[in-house]
Amino acid sequence: MPVAVGSYGQTQPSCFDRVKMGFMMGFAVGMAAGAMFGTFSCLRVGMRGRELMGGVGKTMLQSGGTFGTFMSIGMGIRC
Repeated sequence: MPVAVGSYGQTQPSCFDRVKMGFMMGFAVGMAAGAMFGTFSCLRVGMRGRELMGGVGKTMLQSGGTFGTFMSIGMGIRC
């Protein structure tokens, strides 16, 4: 299938670029959601200081990775 060329000679992003962009967008959204939910859950169980920061950071990375993976899979399906 030939690559579509825009009006100014621009090419469409490759499938790998789309999957990569989907992962980055999903990771960013997951990190934001993880910050909110992680802060709430860590404060609820009584964490303070370094323990709080570690718990929130871990939750942010986990939710960012999970959501980023699903977004990249979704973008891969659309290719």
